[in-house]
Amino acid sequence: MKSSSELTDYYYNILHGDLLDLEEERKKIKSKISIRISFLILLFVGIMYGIYSINNSFHNSHFFIAVLGVAISTFIYKLSIKDYATNFKFRIIAPLIKAIDEKLDYRAASHVSINTFRRSKLFKREAERFGGNDLVKGSIEGISLQFSDIHAQYKATKSKESNDWRTLFQGLFIVADFNKHFHATTLVLPDRAEKTLGALIGGWVQSNNTQHGQLMKMDNIEFEKHFVVYGGDPIEARYILTPSMMQRIVDFKHRSKQDLYISFTSDKIHIAIAYNKDLFEPTVFSSLLDYKSAMEYIKTLHLAVGIVQELQLNQKLWSKQ
Repeated sequence: MKSSSELTDYYYNILHGDLLDLEEERKKIKSKISIRISFLILLFVGIMYGIYSINNSFHNSHFFIAVLGVAISTFIYKLSIKDYATNFKFRIIAPLIKAIDEKLDYRAASHVSINTFRRSKLFKREAERFGGNDLVKGSIEGISLQFSDIHAQYKATKSKESNDWRTLFQGLFIVADFNKHFHATTLVLPDRAEKTLGALIGGWVQSNNTQHGQLMKMDNIEFEKHFVVYGGDPIEARYILTPSMMQRIVDFKHRSKQDLYISFTSDKIHIAIAYNKDLFEPTVFSSLLDYKSAMEYIKTLHLAVGIVQELQLNQKLWSKQ
């Protein structure tokens, strides 16, 4: 697999012509969006001034107008970048993925299925609304994997009239083959209880959280700082989470710099990395030639595809490590 530096060279050299074309398109779109949003702001300021002049008060209208303004601005933005985003993914993201490995297939409009998400058993609440994009599927070093952006939501209330949708998970969801069939499920989840409540109270909360299975304490101190482990078979969980595997998961956590959820179930490893944005959406308000912007795409792709090497999934589980 190509290194990050090799992919960066590919981005700036091989894709240079496409980047220049898209950069010109980006500048035009940025200008159009700025003009449209500025006009919208002036329009709403005028409406609010008119309401105040008539009623000598805003009452609750200012809040409604603000919400409406945000909604319209978001619609204008998404509509303005639609074709640009499609071009960017076709001309930049797709070639980058092929540069990583020819066996990888990219489908911008597809995503990991909801059934695959459910089979991970990472989230006990049911996803009632599910979407995503940017599916990458194929094999690396003989290990099958797939990943995509996903956004899973649930309804806060069961009322038919309620539109109060809450995010269950948003981010990058990765599924890869493991080299062993598991009899039970082992979950590695962010350790929020001890961080928030302290070791004593947080540990008590964790031990009473039986919906995930049995709480298991691991020997790696750094691993325990970041994660809490639940599962149905403590012996199998410790076979999976060897000292070297725990250290590699900690290293992966440091690389991703995000909340990390991992499950080992059947013969798969599922990894959910929480983000609050679409990872492969093109930048509009900064240059495509900007190094920081380029590295966002490259690091994310390298992180997702590199999971095979990062966790050494092609090794036998209980071989000498």
